[in-house]
Amino acid sequence: MQRTLVIDDDPAVTSVLKRGLSYEGFAVDTAASGEEGLRIARDTPPDAVVLDLMMPGLDGLEVLDRLRAADPQLPVLLLTAKDAAADEIQGLARGADDYVTKPFTFDVLVAHLRAVLRRREADRPPMLRFADLSLDTGTHRARRGERDIDLTSTEYGLLHEFLEHPNRVLPRDYLLDRVWSYDFGGNTNVLEAFVKQLRHKLEEDGEPRLIHTLRGTGYVLRET
Repeated sequence: MQRTLVIDDDPAVTSVLKRGLSYEGFAVDTAASGEEGLRIARDTPPDAVVLDLMMPGLDGLEVLDRLRAADPQLPVLLLTAKDAAADEIQGLARGADDYVTKPFTFDVLVAHLRAVLRRREADRPPMLRFADLSLDTGTHRARRGERDIDLTSTEYGLLHEFLEHPNRVLPRDYLLDRVWSYDFGGNTNVLEAFVKQLRHKLEEDGEPRLIHTLRGTGYVLRET
């Protein structure tokens, strides 16, 4: 399930998009301001962002700059009433992946959103790396230095999330949602067990720890 963050100060827009995108199979977070959107993007990294331009406080272009600084590959679709060609050119030049004007047709917006997500998948490198750890997304095989590591499908999904977001704190609920796509009712024992199992494989030859626990928050992939 791909997670989309909708940042728009119009509650009618966020309500329609949350309901419609959820029906289309997306997990949807919404924010009514740029500041709130940046906080959600930091705490629960999205796969794509639908972003309004004209908002009080931080405007959409400033939010776009900060999203790009945190994750240059994050797909961002601008959804705005500013329909002048110059506005579209400016938005795309600042780093947006696509531009849809209001009023919009929901089906058209979904088609644009799926298109930017497909482009991101096509652009993703087949090999993810961090420190001396690498993960081949084609074969699902991991390596620590010169040592091969066999992974179960769940361990692969968990390690993939960490390598997609190095040095970022991933909350427990986020990992449960992304790896298992199931509501465990707040019981994180299954996650803790798999993190312990994955750590054992990554540190089997005495290598330094890369997956760290932040108590009460979640986990982070970083060098000691």
